[in-house]
Amino acid sequence: MTTEHIVKAYDEELRTLHNFIVRMGGMVESQIAGAIQALVRRDSELAQTLIKDDDKIDDLNFDVDSFATRMLALRQPVAEDLRNVVGALKISSDLERMADYATNVAKRAVALAAMPPVKPLYTIPRMSRLVQEMLRDVLDAYVRGDVDTAIDVWHRDAEVDDMYNSLFRELLTYMMEDPRSITPCTQLLFVAKNIERIGDHATNISETIHFLVLGERLRDSRPRGDSSPFAVAPDKDAGGIDLG
Repeated sequence: MTTEHIVKAYDEELRTLHNFIVRMGGMVESQIAGAIQALVRRDSELAQTLIKDDDKIDDLNFDVDSFATRMLALRQPVAEDLRNVVGALKISSDLERMADYATNVAKRAVALAAMPPVKPLYTIPRMSRLVQEMLRDVLDAYVRGDVDTAIDVWHRDAEVDDMYNSLFRELLTYMMEDPRSITPCTQLLFVAKNIERIGDHATNISETIHFLVLGERLRDSRPRGDSSPFAVAPDKDAGGIDLG
């Protein structure tokens, strides 16, 4: 995505910034997979470890912010170079938010491990696999500067929304049929919403890649499945992230 510069140190700095994002993306992907594993296996110990590991991703996000800010101040990049630096800042922020949501899933896993198992839990891993694939593909698109793959990921978010809405209705049915399931089903609703929001942030990264490569924003309507009028709000533990 970058051209060679006369000052070789500049190219090295751009590569370093790029590698920060790739490393952070890998950590976030592991955090999501681990949180779902802790949930399915009812493994509170693993969940607690993942909750603590969120600080490592926060630290790396801070490193990206500091490094990119230094580049903006010292190199004063323009055009494609400026898009690369600003894009890295935006992608880092999205990845940090994804990690927050994965950490919230781990927190919910701790609570659910102390409750009786809930029947529709199998839907959560399917939904998680889809958003993990979206994250993996969008990171590959970032590495290659591949706009087509980024747009493909962007469109796949509608499938995540559809899965979330289907699970929402299923969990409501369980709660109405058996009041004893209300507490664990509510926990699962928050888990599902956190996963759905991870998908939303993957589409944010897709839009950033489109801007990085082409210098213009993605103008199609943002993909979104049918929204339930009773949709669960995002977890406050995830930092008060908006629903945009």
